[in-house]
Amino acid sequence: MSQAQTPSLSPLSASNVRNDLIAGLVVFLAALPLCLGVASASGAPYFAGVLAGIVGGLVVGVLSGSHTSVSGPSPGLSAIVAAQLLALGSFEVFLLAVVVAGLVQIVLGVARAGFVAAFFPSSVIKGLLAAIGLLLILKQTPHLLGWDADPEGEMAFYQPDQENTFSDLWKVLFRIQPGAAAVGLGSLAILIAWDRWKLLKKVPVPAPLVVVLFGLVGNLLLQRFGGSWLIQPEHLVKVPVAGSLGEFFGFLTAPNFSQWANPAVYTAGLTIAAVASLETLLNLEAVDKIDPYQRSSPPSRELWVQGIGNVTCGLIGGLPISSAIVRSSVNVNAGAKTKLSTIVHGALLLGCVLLIPNLLNTIPLSCLAAILLVTGTKLARPSLFKQMWSEGRYQFLPFVLTVVAIVFTDLLTGVLIGLAVGLGFILISNLRQPIRRFEEKHLSGDVLHVELANQVSFLNRAALSKVFDDVPPGAHVLLDAVDTDYIDPDILDLIRDFREKTAPARGIEVSVVGFREQYQIEDRVQYVDYSTRELQSQVTPQQVLEILKTGNERFRSGKRLTRDLVGQVRATSTGQHPLAVVLSCIDSRSPAELIFDLGLGDIFSVRIAGNVISTNVLGSMEYACAVAGAKLLLVLGHTRCGAVTTAVSTARLTEPLAQVTGCDHIEPILRDIQKAIDPAAARRFPDLPKPEQNALVDNVARANVLRTVAMIREQSQTLSALVAKEQILIVGAMYDVSSGAIDILGETPTAAV
Repeated sequence: MSQAQTPSLSPLSASNVRNDLIAGLVVFLAALPLCLGVASASGAPYFAGVLAGIVGGLVVGVLSGSHTSVSGPSPGLSAIVAAQLLALGSFEVFLLAVVVAGLVQIVLGVARAGFVAAFFPSSVIKGLLAAIGLLLILKQTPHLLGWDADPEGEMAFYQPDQENTFSDLWKVLFRIQPGAAAVGLGSLAILIAWDRWKLLKKVPVPAPLVVVLFGLVGNLLLQRFGGSWLIQPEHLVKVPVAGSLGEFFGFLTAPNFSQWANPAVYTAGLTIAAVASLETLLNLEAVDKIDPYQRSSPPSRELWVQGIGNVTCGLIGGLPISSAIVRSSVNVNAGAKTKLSTIVHGALLLGCVLLIPNLLNTIPLSCLAAILLVTGTKLARPSLFKQMWSEGRYQFLPFVLTVVAIVFTDLLTGVLIGLAVGLGFILISNLRQPIRRFEEKHLSGDVLHVELANQVSFLNRAALSKVFDDVPPGAHVLLDAVDTDYIDPDILDLIRDFREKTAPARGIEVSVVGFREQYQIEDRVQYVDYSTRELQSQVTPQQVLEILKTGNERFRSGKRLTRDLVGQVRATSTGQHPLAVVLSCIDSRSPAELIFDLGLGDIFSVRIAGNVISTNVLGSMEYACAVAGAKLLLVLGHTRCGAVTTAVSTARLTEPLAQVTGCDHIEPILRDIQKAIDPAAARRFPDLPKPEQNALVDNVARANVLRTVAMIREQSQTLSALVAKEQILIVGAMYDVSSGAIDILGETPTAAV
């Protein structure tokens, strides 16, 4: 999206406030059963889950630097919470461990430990998103049909009811609750219709709110029918109900500070901090990837903010929190623009649980399941799997193994497996391709270019040692660390030993470039990468032409030679010995030094519009060849030439071209080019289709080059004599501005176009 199209993301923008209010409402509807479900799966009081959601919205939401992340009790922490509750013996002691976990996270954030997020493989992050999408589809389908044996937010493969994700799907076919299923399927139909019908998309009321209202009305109507269609309490939201404000505050629980010396508290705190921090950093990376505005969240700041949130939860009786990918995904899909939506969701949790808990308890879980299921289909879209497949096995395998691991284990275990697999592929990649090696044909001879990777660790020692062992005696090696940020000390020792001992003993010349100052390896280029007097005197004109053709091939393939330009400046400061003189157009797309991959001092470059000749140009070329010793004179034209196009389009005109072009001195150039044009072709030029006009211009440019070659021979006795003595060669060439290719035309001009 261009800058002009990107809307303002200021939280004060009226349209953004509206979007954030709607998104906050949608997240609230999805988060409420998840908070309760995670509490149930953890074996903790329901109210602890609600408190965690409120803190995640109001405390973390206010302090966070993320625009779209939503925090709360996480399914990935439920197994940890259950285990620590059992180990510590009481909920109050567990709350003290949550406070400790929060303090640890604050320290991690202040120490900027969030940098580790930059090392999470993108394939694993995308695998996490796809797996969450699949889990939402698989886990919400039973709730959609009225089978609520397992709590909302339970995401593990092996479920509390002794079933697994897939066996539960089979059994639900025989245990459908008709009323809840009718509400769930109706809700799903509403969401699908809302997403596909343009008319419904324009309705200002959000589809999830319509779904919840549909569920409330549906539950009310089904109560009148009774029987098997009656939606039972186990299929409804279960919010703790406080009879008064005092009773509500009575639900708050303080930690047992008398256990501060208990080592088990600190073990539990460190465990919770580690898992919550890892999950937060992973989810933060994941939600940033699905943010339509692709904003980046500061990971270290998020760590200490989460720490403050967990300290708050521990002090008032809430479950530990982390950035939650399910809530965050719902938030993004609901159109959230800023973190105001997160704060709104927390405020709604507090207000509704405090003021209207009885109304909340009439919402069927099946209609909320429909909202989450639709979110899942967007996260696990088939196009994501197709994209990862197209990126190759090093991306696809970690991605798909992360998905499979999460689906068949649980969030934490699956992510750890995905990270291990991703790390394994990175190590394999480094072991297989730690360096890049290729031959460079410089003017003075072949050079083996060894290009080090960005990070060179001890794992690369064996591969680099083999490269050194394979260098033949008498060769020349260039060690290139220009793009290298880190080199392991063991690798530095290997390089120094090769450079100072092994290479001299085997007659190998070693050049080095790009090593950082702290490595104490100074740049030194020992091969000649520019034209010298000796080289100029030894090569033949035909060899010079081959040098230019080979350079153009390197230019087109992106394999340009590594040159020490600063060294060339010093080396050529006392004299020059160019191999060729190139007469080319002034067109900005045809710089001779670049398209022939040449360095300083390699050629004389004469540039004039339309690559035409004049007395001054001939004098320059005579000096280059007769005095300075250049062996080749190349006239270089190019396709889509502006000067040639102007010459063709004005060839039929009789008035002074200065009046037509607005240029006082361009007429001699254009009239010279027009000598290569057939008058009949010029007359029909304006009536030709654009492709035929382009072809005509290119043909004229080619004929103009050949004519210029012939005119040089005719008008310069000096150059003609050198050609006759076979001391120089005069040739023409065309450069294709589309492909970068050079076409050598030869010396004999063809008939005019």
